[in-house]
Amino acid sequence: MKQRIILIEHHSEPHDDRASAHLMDRGFSLDWRAPHNGDDLDIPLLNVAGSIIFGGAQSVSEQDTYPFLTREIEWINKCINNHIPLLGLCLGGQLIAHALGATVRPHDAGMHEFGYYPIRPISTNNDFLSKPLYVMQAHYEGFDLPQGAQLLASGTNYPNQAFMFGQYTYGFQFHPECTLKTLRRWQTSDWAPWNHPGSQTKDQQDKLADAHNDTVHAWFISFLDSLFVTKTN
Repeated sequence: MKQRIILIEHHSEPHDDRASAHLMDRGFSLDWRAPHNGDDLDIPLLNVAGSIIFGGAQSVSEQDTYPFLTREIEWINKCINNHIPLLGLCLGGQLIAHALGATVRPHDAGMHEFGYYPIRPISTNNDFLSKPLYVMQAHYEGFDLPQGAQLLASGTNYPNQAFMFGQYTYGFQFHPECTLKTLRRWQTSDWAPWNHPGSQTKDQQDKLADAHNDTVHAWFISFLDSLFVTKTN
């Protein structure tokens, strides 16, 4: 039986991300779950090699409105307690930070990030990231660093961009899974925050995407291999 990756999504959208594509190429069975549509998260861990929690327009503070977020937090704790490799992207990273006791909140000055922004490694000896990298962002909230977590990458408007908790749990504020196809879809979405403070123009996004997409792709698939392939073999 193939090892499974549990992929949790928050909207019914095409699966055009580079994370699921790469993990499928690596031979994993992809088990997509949509809690917002009622999918169960009471998942037996048999043959579960890891999990990714994707982004979404919901907020960690809206658990009363979106009770499925509470079930996701239970799944996060289950993964952490059982040493299941876990990656949270944007909202997913915020949910992991919240599960670990950290605060998630909007920027003090109301700044958004929508476009490609540089993140910086905390140390040049960091195996996670050796030099600054322009990555796709789409958010208006950020997370504090959870107690006991290691900060891996920082940004200007949102200082906490990536953290590691233990050996198997990672939370990202950014979207390295975003392909050019994903970007085009997001740019035409009804939620795109074009006129908010901090958001880039479409022209800026297009130029930065063309310049940095290949570099992000190479970095991210290497990270995915280190988390899901190396740690489960």
